[in-house]
Amino acid sequence: SSASLSLLLPCCRAKEIKTKLGTLLQKPDSTIDFIIPYPEKPEKPPKAQKPSLEEALQWRDSLEKLLQNPYGLASFRSFLRSEFSEENAEFWVACEDYKKTKSPVKLAEKAKKIYEEFIQTEAPKEVNIDHFTKAMTMKNLVEPSPTSFDMAQKRIFALMEKDSLPRFVRSEFYHELIK
Repeated sequence: SSASLSLLLPCCRAKEIKTKLGTLLQKPDSTIDFIIPYPEKPEKPPKAQKPSLEEALQWRDSLEKLLQNPYGLASFRSFLRSEFSEENAEFWVACEDYKKTKSPVKLAEKAKKIYEEFIQTEAPKEVNIDHFTKAMTMKNLVEPSPTSFDMAQKRIFALMEKDSLPRFVRSEFYHELIK
C-alpha cells in the first residue's frame, strides 16, 4: 500500500505520509483492539423498538432516517449481509463513531483501525471508493481529524442510497417491518 501511496500523491508529501502512516501501522494490534472494540457480528440492539409504520415508511425516501434508527440500521445491515455488502453500513457506522471521538490519541487509533479494515487495498472489509477519494482520505490521515473520512463516507452513503436502499425497500426485510 505504501507503493500505491507514492503514486497517488506528490512525492514531496508522500514520504511524510508514509512515515506517519507507518508509525500508526506499527502500533500493536492487541492494544488497538482493546481500545476500540468493533463487534464482529453486530445484531439488533436488544432494546431497539420496532418502528411505527409511519416511521418505517419514511425510510423509503430517507437513508439518513433509516441509518439513524437502531432497528432500521439493524434490519438494513441484515439485508446488506444477505447481499454480501455489509461493509458499507459498517464503514458508515465506524465513521459516525470516529467523528464523535474527542481525544486526539483515540482519534489516531480509530483512524488506523478504519483505514486497515475498510480503506487500504485488500482490507478485510474494503469499501468500493474511487482512487481520488482513497488518495484524499489517505492524505487526510497524515493529521487525523474528525473530518478525515468525510469524503469517503459521503461516497459510500451515496452508493447505499442509490443502489442498496431501493433493493432494501423491495426486500422481505423491509416488508416484514411495514406489515
